[in-house]
Amino acid sequence: MKSKTIIFTDKEQAELIEIDLPDEPGPSEFMIRTRVTLMSMGTELACYRADSEVGSHWHGWVKHPFFPGYSCIGEVIKVGIGVENISIGDRIFHTTSHREYANLPIPSDQVVKVPMEVSDDEAVWSKLATITQTAVRQAEHAMGDTALVIGLGPIGQLVTQYLRLLGLSEILVVDQVSSRIDLALAHGATAGFQGSAANAKDFVLEYTDGRLADTVYDATGHFSVLPLALPLAKQYGTVILLGDSPHPSKQHLTPDLLTRQIRLIGTHNESLPPMHSYWTPIRQQRLFLHYLKRKQMKVADLITHRYNPSQASHVYQKLNQDRSNSIGIIFEW
Repeated sequence: MKSKTIIFTDKEQAELIEIDLPDEPGPSEFMIRTRVTLMSMGTELACYRADSEVGSHWHGWVKHPFFPGYSCIGEVIKVGIGVENISIGDRIFHTTSHREYANLPIPSDQVVKVPMEVSDDEAVWSKLATITQTAVRQAEHAMGDTALVIGLGPIGQLVTQYLRLLGLSEILVVDQVSSRIDLALAHGATAGFQGSAANAKDFVLEYTDGRLADTVYDATGHFSVLPLALPLAKQYGTVILLGDSPHPSKQHLTPDLLTRQIRLIGTHNESLPPMHSYWTPIRQQRLFLHYLKRKQMKVADLITHRYNPSQASHVYQKLNQDRSNSIGIIFEW
């Protein structure tokens, strides 16, 4: 059988093609028909540009042809021999790329059933929600802490909502785009600053009693932001480097790291240190779905655009030029 699939054939070249897929799932596999996929905008545009320095993980990862995407909701249409607890008609979140059909293995820590109370538009955020949950866990917040989130794309928006759940006293946000700030304020941020983090120090001082933020999240993925984030953390505070730059050697430290003894933590994907080993990817995904069921998190209104997969070439080209008014990008299959 044939499956439509989005592919990057070369640098800044996206196409929708058909690939061959076995008609039946193999043993311990099941087949899904995709309903929606969510673009991980920062990651996928970095892969689309294919512009990364030698030695970065991007350089070793992005090879053409490249299949982008890792956030999919599909409906089970066939079940192979030996598959248990998965039935035809179940909705599944999984981390396959943007494609129409897929055969998925069981067991897997990247496959989770979607509760009936949770919509496709909500559940498709599960991967991004675990990436951000991983970062928030490593910050080790305490009730009443203050935090600053720089960059309010998909990742920054999710961090903001987790911080609200944790009971922080101030959740400050910075972005260049007012509509992104408005969304963050609607979802738990306590104050927003429109502009560059380079000009945000007085804003942070105002809302932290002159102490600066306990924790600063750099959720931009741009190399220029780290030296702007470090001065906004309080003495002995923490900076979480959550956005992943394809040019890490261009990221620069400031004297704050030593003189004010800032703790700098890099987080990547869903990798947690041993002290948090209980929180596997699938447990984090299930917790996120639990929050959605209880209406403690809201993500459907983060979706700003919907496209047919046949528009993929246009969509990536457009976003590569300007993504300022975009947050959640959905492909409807």
